[in-house]
Amino acid sequence: MKLFFADSYAIIDYLKGNKSFEKYFEENEVITTRLNLMEVYYSALRDTTEKLAEEYFNSFLGKCIALEDETIKNAMKFKLKEKARKISYIDAIGYQIALEKNIKFLTGDKKFKEMKNVEFVK
Repeated sequence: MKLFFADSYAIIDYLKGNKSFEKYFEENEVITTRLNLMEVYYSALRDTTEKLAEEYFNSFLGKCIALEDETIKNAMKFKLKEKARKISYIDAIGYQIALEKNIKFLTGDKKFKEMKNVEFVK
């Protein structure tokens, strides 16, 4: 079993039934942050119901890790270095966490497709 950092894109696509993400969430372990869950919750509120948004949020809460100050600072340095890619703050933090933990950043976001340390899934 492998450990991955799941970004919001990956979580949302998995919850929407994208079969390509199943093995990552069902056969491996994922971690994420509360910031990513914020995006998941918003997406579910927008596209489904508040009840389902609550279920999704709660189902991933135990997979959340805390943010360290240095992680945030290093993520912002990465965001600045990669400013042409227009990476979101939350994605920059997630990518930095994956680098620090030496695990793959799981996403389907095209901005990360050719980057190192990324498990790109479509």
